[in-house]
This record gives sequence, C-alpha cells and structure tokens, in this order.
Amino acid sequence: MSDHNLKKLIYPVSDIAVQAGKIITKYYKTKTKIILKDDNSPLTQADLESNNLIKNALTKMNNNIPILSEESLVDWSIRKKWSTYWLVDPLDGTKEFIREKEDFTVNIALIEKNLPVLGVIYVPVTKVIYFSYKGGGSYKLNIIENIKIESDFNNCTKLKTSQKTKNDLLKIIGSTSHPNDNFKKWLSENVTKYELINKGSSLKFCNLAEGTADIYPRFRPSCEWDIAAGHIILIEAGGKLNSTDDKEILYNLKESVINPHFIASCKIVK
Repeated sequence: MSDHNLKKLIYPVSDIAVQAGKIITKYYKTKTKIILKDDNSPLTQADLESNNLIKNALTKMNNNIPILSEESLVDWSIRKKWSTYWLVDPLDGTKEFIREKEDFTVNIALIEKNLPVLGVIYVPVTKVIYFSYKGGGSYKLNIIENIKIESDFNNCTKLKTSQKTKNDLLKIIGSTSHPNDNFKKWLSENVTKYELINKGSSLKFCNLAEGTADIYPRFRPSCEWDIAAGHIILIEAGGKLNSTDDKEILYNLKESVINPHFIASCKIVK
C-alpha cells in the first residue's frame, strides 16, 4: 500500500480508536463482570464492546481487509494466507483497567508483508492518541471533544526518540503487571546507571517514541496484537525493536501469536 493511501487511512482509523475508547470509559471505575479466558487473562464487557465497534467500523471502511483481534481469533489455516490484515487489541492493559489505573489503551495496526505499516494507540483516560504510518513519521495529539483527527492535524506533536549512550543515565521502562527475574538479570548485566519506570500496556512504546523513556526490555510472553501498533510508532520516531537475539520482529509467520522476547529502545549511540 502506498504512503499516500496509508496517510488517508490514518485519520479514520484514529477516529475509530477514539470511539472505542468512549465505549471503554463507560465501564471505567464501575463494577464490571470479569471472565477468565483459557490462559487465565481477564476479559470484561469493555473488551467485548470495544472489539465489536472496531471490527464493524474497519469492515465498513474496507471489507476486503481481514481482521485478527485478541477477542476474535482466526484459525492459522485461514490467516496464514493473509498478506495484509488489521491486527487489533481492543483493550490493551485489561488488568490495569480493572485496577482503575490509567495506563490501558486501544491498539489498531495494519500489517503488510509481515510488518506493521500503520499504527494507532489511544489512551481513553487521558484522551491522548499516538499514530504513525510507514514513511510518515509518528505523532501525538490531545483529543478535544468532537474534533476529527484530520481537521486537527496541525496541532499534533511529531515524535522523536531520545538519543543516548550506554554511559548515560537510562530510563528503563518495565511492565507494571509482569516484572520477572530475567528483567532484573538483564539490568545487572547491561546497564550501569538507570532509572526504572513501571507502566502497563502499549504506552511503553509511546513513552519510548516521545523520548520520556529509553529502553523497554521484555522477557515475558506477549502477543502480536500487544506490540504491532507500538512497533511502527517507535520505528517511525527513530527507535528500534528487535528480538533479544537481535532479529527483526515479524508478524503472522507461525500459528502461535506469541512474540519472542525483545528489546525496544531509543537510538543508543556509542
């Protein structure tokens, strides 16, 4: 898909993410029924309603592009034939949402030839949206009620990662819900001076892209829909995302949607 067509898509997709965020906020800080999925991760009505809105809106926009969502899985025998598809997490950070924290998001990415070429991350509580498309840079916008993204584009902030050396004080961002021993081991072996920041959801990628964090090491399982939108936002802001053995992160190459362990970072110079 051409850069021009991707740019045309970014505005309606951003608007869809904002509408999904409005649905989610209806359930925020209310008593909501929690269902445990097969992997023991929580599922709420907010997840399901956000998922339905996003799927319906994307299909209405272009019914030729298939959709893979955390809440609407597609069998590998079907999706292995896809070269272009939407990859969606309708509520990333459900645990934070249940705990009434602010760091949960709506994630929508477009995957083409196994890489994200467009990504949108919306933060419903703070009403901040991050978006990017291949070759077009990464942006941040505070959402004003009833304002469309396209008409308010001139108020966007273009994002750029920080630039650090290994000897600088590095802001290391980790998961609020998933700390572990491998993370601590990596810190002790690779970083001398650091400040540790804990955050949930795909906001970790957004913080890297806007330069308020420097490195995000991930040594626990995550799924492709957790990182795809953040992946393109980070890359277009000047950052890097590779597996821990320094290989490119690719999508829809296998039946499992589990990502390899990875390191996401700003530009680290010598």
